[in-house]
Amino acid sequence: MNSITKRWVRGSLLVTILMCLVSEAVFLYFFIENYYDGVRRSMTTRASTILTQLEASTAQTGEGRGRFLRRAVEQFEEKDRFELTMLDIHGNPVVTSTGFSVHDPAAGLDFMRAYQSKGGVGSDVYHTLMDEKVMAVTMLLPRPAGRIVAVRFVTSLVLVDQRILVTLITSVALVLAVILLSVWSGMFFVKSIVHPLGEIEKTASEIARGRLGTRIENKYHDEIGNLSDTINHMAEELEKTERMKNDFISSVSHELRTPLTSIKGWVETLSAIGDPADPNFRRGVDVISRETDRLYGMVEELLDFSRMQNGMTLECARIDLVAEVSDAVIMAERRIENEGLHLDYDEPEEMLPVQADAKRMRQVFVNILDNAVKYSPRGGTIHVDVLSDGHSAFVNIRDEGPGISPEDLENVKVKFYKGKGAVRGSGIGLAVVDEIITAHQGSFDIQSELGAGTTVTVRLPLDR
Repeated sequence: MNSITKRWVRGSLLVTILMCLVSEAVFLYFFIENYYDGVRRSMTTRASTILTQLEASTAQTGEGRGRFLRRAVEQFEEKDRFELTMLDIHGNPVVTSTGFSVHDPAAGLDFMRAYQSKGGVGSDVYHTLMDEKVMAVTMLLPRPAGRIVAVRFVTSLVLVDQRILVTLITSVALVLAVILLSVWSGMFFVKSIVHPLGEIEKTASEIARGRLGTRIENKYHDEIGNLSDTINHMAEELEKTERMKNDFISSVSHELRTPLTSIKGWVETLSAIGDPADPNFRRGVDVISRETDRLYGMVEELLDFSRMQNGMTLECARIDLVAEVSDAVIMAERRIENEGLHLDYDEPEEMLPVQADAKRMRQVFVNILDNAVKYSPRGGTIHVDVLSDGHSAFVNIRDEGPGISPEDLENVKVKFYKGKGAVRGSGIGLAVVDEIITAHQGSFDIQSELGAGTTVTVRLPLDR
């Protein structure tokens, strides 16, 4: 079961973690860029406002424009948030809102970018001499104002980075929470599969070791519950098959012992008589012949069952089904008479051609007739009818026996099964018949009612 957990870790969990990390990285990248871009746009807007006011002023000369810009610096009201500086042609401060001018060697890249850009605007992020992270935005004047050629806004990024840090911590915490939740829910889900599968595996191993009475306690109403029910049903079927197999072995042993005992006894009797003319000698030979035929029939059934288990091979050809039924009736007719029964069979004049194995078909009808004879009361009648609906041929064989109980009727075609009222036999004859008919693409149905006899119907497709 560890392989399921490993597959989940290598597959679902790793994909979830990777997606969370990628999403976190993308989010932080765009968040930081958007935050910095917002600060940059804010300073660019303020610089544009000053230049718009400059162009709208009455100052026309360079000196007048310079005085206007100096006055704007002196009257600047957002000194606590921004530093406003006027730059000369070399990028050096001419006047600043802080009241003193100190050249910072780390500054100046924004001024160079403003000269290189088409819009005359440049920006840069750098650390000051006091190691404070700041952002600078420089905008060139359309026309010089005395010594002044550009306006620069500078603001600290300390608070911005603090907000970014808070957002970073929050988002990382959320990602970790998502990952932990995924791990917890995943482990819970995997455990909900692995644990019951472990119980199922343990029970299946017990069943495989021959403890067929072992069952799974089904606590689930999903696919695992269905699997548990299926394994429990399989165990029940195996237990039933094992029970039927044991009954079959016991039954076959008894069936074999009876004729063998009879044969052995008569062989000893014949040896003692030693006179072929003695009536008991003739009787003993007849008994030995009859019991030998009985043993031969049982062995043939067992061989047929073995062939059926290994895959039945058919030698199909176009045959007349009426002829095969008639041959089977002729083979069973003498036994029917000997058992004190009557036969009701009118052979149809019309042929019913089918694609079938003639030998197997004869075996089917002989087996069904044999069952009809075994379960018919003395003086009863066995009815045989051969019919057709133009597409299929139907053979109905009906006896007037005691019938089959409903609980036995649904199992009579199951191998090894012998019902409560079953007489001698191996319990595999009808299973072989069903297998043969199914292999011929036909159907084999049994209808019975207690006290009213049993009707067996064999259907085969016609070969027109």
